[in-house]
Amino acid sequence: MDVYEAVDSRRAVRAFSDEPVSKEVLERVLAAATRAPSSGNLQPWHLFVVTGEPLTELKGRATARALAGDPGDEREYPMYPAGLTSPYLDRFSAAAAQRYEALGVERDDPDRPVKMAALNSEAFGAPVVLFCYLDRTMGPGQWGDAGMYLQTVMLLLRAEGLHSCPQVMWTMYRETVSQTVGADDGLVLFCGVAVGFEKEGVPRLRTGRAEMTETVSFIGV
Repeated sequence: MDVYEAVDSRRAVRAFSDEPVSKEVLERVLAAATRAPSSGNLQPWHLFVVTGEPLTELKGRATARALAGDPGDEREYPMYPAGLTSPYLDRFSAAAAQRYEALGVERDDPDRPVKMAALNSEAFGAPVVLFCYLDRTMGPGQWGDAGMYLQTVMLLLRAEGLHSCPQVMWTMYRETVSQTVGADDGLVLFCGVAVGFEKEGVPRLRTGRAEMTETVSFIGV
């Protein structure tokens, strides 16, 4: 797949089929992703690939917490900055409205938070979830490196005909995740990434993006 095509076709898929993903494909993707940029070559990411029965059990425990209205574990970092203002709040609100509509959840539904948490905790049916951790001693630069690494992984997944959905939501149930992957206290959960083949016959969400001129300034050109 052409790089431009991979970038254009990558999106957060929220409906996966139960078709399994081979270990060979995952190994090929993750081996190639080691070439992702990393300041000082620290390669600060720690990835746990969970599938099969362990993932089924993890989904079950997390979903039970979600349906019980469990607010989740104490956050180790904020999902979004407090007091978002325009244009960031505008983009957030527009994307949220599109997402709720695609998932069939009314925005004014009083049970929306529980329904959304339950959909997330099932990883939207994905047969594989990657859990990305960083050492607690790492700083903002290394968190940026982890983001570039995961983007590399997601683009390589597209080259294999697979889709993905990054899920910061898993940090709400970080203790449940840790019990499954065996992450020690020296690691902090960055996010999960659902991986699989897209389910056919469901609404496809493709959120809009700001025009390049809103976010890019050319100087000296």
